[in-house]
Amino acid sequence: MEKSEKIWMDGKMVPWHEANVHVLTHTLHYGFGVFEGIRCYSSKDNGSSIFRLQEHIDRLFQSAVILGIEIPFSNKEIYNATLDVVRQNKLEECYIRPIVFLGDNKMGLNPKGVDVRCAIAAWPWGTYLGEDGLDKGIRVRLSSFTRHHVNVTMTKAKACGYYINSIMAKAEAVRDGYDEAILLDPSGYVSEGSGENIFIYSKGKFHTPSLSSSNLDGITRNAVIEICHDLGIGLEERTITRDELYIAEEIFLSGTAAEITPVREVDNRVIGLGKKGPITDQIQKTFFEVVRGDNPNFQKWLTKV
Repeated sequence: MEKSEKIWMDGKMVPWHEANVHVLTHTLHYGFGVFEGIRCYSSKDNGSSIFRLQEHIDRLFQSAVILGIEIPFSNKEIYNATLDVVRQNKLEECYIRPIVFLGDNKMGLNPKGVDVRCAIAAWPWGTYLGEDGLDKGIRVRLSSFTRHHVNVTMTKAKACGYYINSIMAKAEAVRDGYDEAILLDPSGYVSEGSGENIFIYSKGKFHTPSLSSSNLDGITRNAVIEICHDLGIGLEERTITRDELYIAEEIFLSGTAAEITPVREVDNRVIGLGKKGPITDQIQKTFFEVVRGDNPNFQKWLTKV
């Protein structure tokens, strides 16, 4: 990790190396907290802009509501603090991590009375699944781990502890020689990657799992849906079976970290021509035009730093 200079913590900027918590911090022990992943991009003419900042901050607060956490700062305060972190660290491009967590003044499973704390960090971070993956596509496997049931962990919250499931799936995939994992939902339908939503191209249009498939309501997922509509590319949200992945013409993963990453193999089965497909390439190019301010149709998604 390439460190930056400052982190916003509980309302003030502190040096990176001083943004520490106690070993008895409640969220460290129980995973009860919420977070976001956001990207800031630079462009030749428009300086730096954060992609869909308001939507990410809104989801952070929605996640807190789902878990029953009351954030001690307003939506606008977190929004402004996020911009301030990028500015004070003089970052042209970066990954931004807001997190809301419980403090160290009380232990036990009852969170009532535990201090709610907030931090926002930002640092330079390149392509999550590799530049080569963006260009040529990655290899994925269907995980032996199942995505959460919607009433076991409420899957519309981006909550800290939920990601144990994703870590185990990711570690298994990498250990077996793959780049990423795809998880099925408790009913056996395709859900999402360990940290990404999934799209398949088949029979003249894209298909993506409906939000009843235990998947996160991804902000990049939503961006892809709107880009498809703008480009006149058909798209359907529905349940998708495992074998549909194997016979898809094209597949890609979407997410803040992964951006638009093509998939060239699933469970050792070659997808399409075994490389980034032409429709995926169109979506990917449009996405990067959007985030870099080169597409006038989606300027609303960019917040200038």
